[in-house]
Amino acid sequence: MIKLIIIERITMSWFPEIMYESDSSGTSSKIPFILVPQNQQMPKLLFVFESRDSGEKEPGPDGSEMPIFEMDLHQYADMSVLKNSLDADTFDRVRLALGLESVRSAAEKGAKITQSVRKNVS
Repeated sequence: MIKLIIIERITMSWFPEIMYESDSSGTSSKIPFILVPQNQQMPKLLFVFESRDSGEKEPGPDGSEMPIFEMDLHQYADMSVLKNSLDADTFDRVRLALGLESVRSAAEKGAKITQSVRKNVS
């Protein structure tokens, strides 16, 4: 059987920019955000280059030594897209591969935390 895969052409008039919230004392949250314009959608997949100094140098345009950086491309998928597109067992296998717990286990732990908070509030 031959499978035909159609890749949707993506035309973006904007590019996601990963930002961090900060205040006068510096970064106030370690969780980044992307400011999405009203007429756009959050990307389902992000491509991010990891850049590391190799420790080696090469001559730059003016002849001075410049560091050589190694670049490695990573891809980050929107978990809600995966959850809505995969069956429960496959989604749990993805979660486990990423070092997360199964949905059931995480939900049970979340329910215990919620119960504890409600108990402490009342």
